[in-house]
Amino acid sequence: MYSTLKIDFVSDVSCPWCAIGLQSLQTALERLEGEVRADIHFQPFELNPKMVPEGEDITEHLHKKYGSTPEQAAAARENIRQRGEALGFTFNMDKRGRIYNTFDAHRLLHWAATSGQQLALKKALFTAYFTQGEDPSNHEVLLRAVRAADLDVDEAQRVLATDDYATEVREQEQFYLDQGIHSVPAVVINDRHLISGGQPPEVFEQALRQIAAG
Repeated sequence: MYSTLKIDFVSDVSCPWCAIGLQSLQTALERLEGEVRADIHFQPFELNPKMVPEGEDITEHLHKKYGSTPEQAAAARENIRQRGEALGFTFNMDKRGRIYNTFDAHRLLHWAATSGQQLALKKALFTAYFTQGEDPSNHEVLLRAVRAADLDVDEAQRVLATDDYATEVREQEQFYLDQGIHSVPAVVINDRHLISGGQPPEVFEQALRQIAAG
């Protein structure tokens, strides 16, 4: 007998711990096959909603935002790379020199939800930024991710050329801020249980099993 859990995965496509968290969650769900089904919804969160169009150098940005030194930033990048590698996700840190605005990526993810293709697009966007080092604010990059996710490129192009889903994305962002979520990933299960951060698969597995049994 399956338990179906509603999972709201609040995240940004430029957040490395969100990529790690998603890999961990998927690993946990594979381990729980036959016990738990997940109905996953990707919810928008912008780490840098006021990011300038050309983006910022990532080391300078981290220093300005968190006060981290170049050495601390390098150590954090290596930690992220190793965590990703252990989960089967490739972070090519040498290719990711800048951080960008992600609002249009979130609009496309909202659009992808209308055809149940959010997961495929989310993974394609993570790959574009973290593995290939591409700019997720660039519409050509976004359309390549749409193609990789086997979604309708013409329709995605139309969405990007308009303000479609802008209001919905901003409302969802504000909803989760009002819920007290100010860092991501934040994984909300059945609208009640919160798992914060890029946790290992074991943490997700244990939590999902307990919630499903409850």
